[in-house]
Amino acid sequence: MRRLMLLRHAKTEHDAPSGQDQDRRLDDRGRLDAAAVGGWIGRHLPVPDTVLVSTAVRALQTWEIVRQAMQDAAKDFAPPQVEFLAELYGADPTHLLQIIRMAEATDPKRLMVIGHNPGMHELALALSGSGDAAAKKALHDNLPTSGLAILDFAIEDWNEVAFRRGNLVRFTSPKLLRQTSDD
Repeated sequence: MRRLMLLRHAKTEHDAPSGQDQDRRLDDRGRLDAAAVGGWIGRHLPVPDTVLVSTAVRALQTWEIVRQAMQDAAKDFAPPQVEFLAELYGADPTHLLQIIRMAEATDPKRLMVIGHNPGMHELALALSGSGDAAAKKALHDNLPTSGLAILDFAIEDWNEVAFRRGNLVRFTSPKLLRQTSDD
């Protein structure tokens, strides 16, 4: 069994001072949302073994806040292995799937990817073959900033991950966390 956690970066400023999209930083809401999702992950163990993070500033900042919130919330926090990958920026679902399959090299049981739409949303939809009906409906509409899709795969090797083979276990976002008392 393998678990994949797809996390879209948190909310950002509209324009970076540099004018470059990759340099956009988190805004105040983004920082709060990333902390909320990271805290939720830390309270719903186990945390990921490996995290793949886009090198865009907003993804890096999202990861740092999520990591700290997971660490603060988890009783027994083991820091995951982290890889920073420029190719996650702007990647389409097929390329993202190839990147996930390469996790076979380190073979984590739980893998988190922090990236960008539209690729992350399209990937989550493409991987979801079964799962919680309400989660599938909510995910179908959007993978918002700080949105988290958790999929389980009945496989032994990351190389076996394929479209429509995932079981969508959970979809959450800061908005959904505020609407429920699911700590």
